[in-house]
Amino acid sequence: MVAGMLAGTVAAAVLAAGGGVAGDGAAHCYRVRVDGQFAPPSAFVPSPAITYDMDLVPAASWIGVEQHGKPGGSMTVTLRVKGLKPGYAYGAHVHQKPCGTEPTAAGSHYQHRKDPVQPSTDPAYVNPRNEVWLDFATGPDGAGRASARHAWEFRPGGAGSVVLHREQGGAGDRLACFTVPFAPRA
Repeated sequence: MVAGMLAGTVAAAVLAAGGGVAGDGAAHCYRVRVDGQFAPPSAFVPSPAITYDMDLVPAASWIGVEQHGKPGGSMTVTLRVKGLKPGYAYGAHVHQKPCGTEPTAAGSHYQHRKDPVQPSTDPAYVNPRNEVWLDFATGPDGAGRASARHAWEFRPGGAGSVVLHREQGGAGDRLACFTVPFAPRA
């Protein structure tokens, strides 16, 4: 397993299934797992998890994202959060770029089939089959979870973050962003 530290975020990448070794004919899979604590964009120590709305995504609340799949096959992305506003329904989507100090830095939603017209509003492209939607509601303790499974995987370098939105569904105000080193990488 390859592991590294990313400003308070632990990342694990590329694991072989069943202990297989490259070239031995075993089925190989990958797993990316990262977690972090939200901090405002102006925090003294930068974080890959940025909150733009501290009422709904308080500083020091936690996020974890896991992606696993098989190269050339399907993938699953799972989101977990703790410490958010209890009893709130959040939208969440994978976006194209890493987070930045401004909510728009993460770019548009990642789309498996890219809409030629941007910004994308066409329901043929903006839907949970063509994008990775991870909408969730928090319980009384502020924790929540969501998973999305697709028969496709990200293009290399095409996905860079998970953005939490004010509303579930297609979009809404951006409340927070978490930079994720999704596989495959460029």
